[in-house]
Amino acid sequence: MDSTWLVLLSLALGLVVGAGFVAILYVAARRGAHAVAVVSPAVPDGVDQVIDALESAGVVLDPSNNVIKASPGALAIGLVWNQALVHPQLITLVDRVRRTGEPITDVLELARGPFGDANIHLSVRVARLGSRYILLLAEDHTESFRLENVRRDFVANISHELKTPIGAVSLLAEALDTASADAHQVRRFAKRLSEESARLARITQDIIELSRLQAADALTHAELVRVDRVVTAAIEQNRVAAESKGIELATRGDKTAQVYGDGTLLIVAVHNLISNAIQYSPSNSRVGIGVRTTDGVVEIAVTDQGEGIPEEDLDRVFERFFRVDQARSRHTGGTGLGLAIVKHAVQNHGGDIRVWSQPGHGSTFTIRLPEASHNAAALPSLGEPT
Repeated sequence: MDSTWLVLLSLALGLVVGAGFVAILYVAARRGAHAVAVVSPAVPDGVDQVIDALESAGVVLDPSNNVIKASPGALAIGLVWNQALVHPQLITLVDRVRRTGEPITDVLELARGPFGDANIHLSVRVARLGSRYILLLAEDHTESFRLENVRRDFVANISHELKTPIGAVSLLAEALDTASADAHQVRRFAKRLSEESARLARITQDIIELSRLQAADALTHAELVRVDRVVTAAIEQNRVAAESKGIELATRGDKTAQVYGDGTLLIVAVHNLISNAIQYSPSNSRVGIGVRTTDGVVEIAVTDQGEGIPEEDLDRVFERFFRVDQARSRHTGGTGLGLAIVKHAVQNHGGDIRVWSQPGHGSTFTIRLPEASHNAAALPSLGEPT
């Protein structure tokens, strides 16, 4: 064969082999790129930004259920730990969506994080994100559940508290009718009827007061308030009760302290603390009311010489209707709402209330309020003409 043809044939064969080799390299590169894409942790375009912008919980999972993106909300409520979902219930929902392809919405009660004892209530939505990923969204409804439980407990407690005086009034009315010919018995039952009516009125008034304090516009008429006048007014409201038990009401401290707020509400708060101190103090003892200002904080402390509060009850004394001593509280006519009213009144003024107590050594309740700024001195204060 002519050498020219041999050269041309060799060239053609080389081109074919080269083209095949290039084709093989191209296919291999495509497969490699596809493999990289399969194992890549990147989420589809734009999803990253959406997850970062979510205030609620959002999680993106890959085919192996690894978390490749989680919103701050998901981390905050403990749904994700070590790049994985914490709760088996969520993993079950994810697997079902991956299997069926259909979105799922469910309401779950889960533990808060991998170690916490507290529970959270979530409304969860799980759906496919493209062909490979799963998107999990969760809204935290824990506070709504808590408020509903509080409302339900409050209604139940009110029903229980009102049942006693209402039942007593009904029975005493029947007794009065039966004993109408006995003047002594009539006077005795009438006195009891008056006491139960007064107790019913106190419970009703406390419920109204507490409802007002929980309203959003509880401090629509805030003004500059002189704390010494608040304390004086609260003491005067309790003086008769104190004198009947021989209890001395002693005051001391800063007479120039001022705060912003509602003077009437603050008087109610201090009055309730003094009233409690008198009720739980022994006869012929002393109740101290002190005021001091430290680092921009005004403190009003009420100290008694009563039996004190057990340590396990200290965290509960501000709950509605909670009583350390049920029998004694009912005997003294307490409604169980006084300290709850104090707590809400103080919180509405941007302050807090603290309690120190030790069985056998009495108790001290301290209201802490932000001090009014010095440039407010020219404003009218409680009790002064404008």
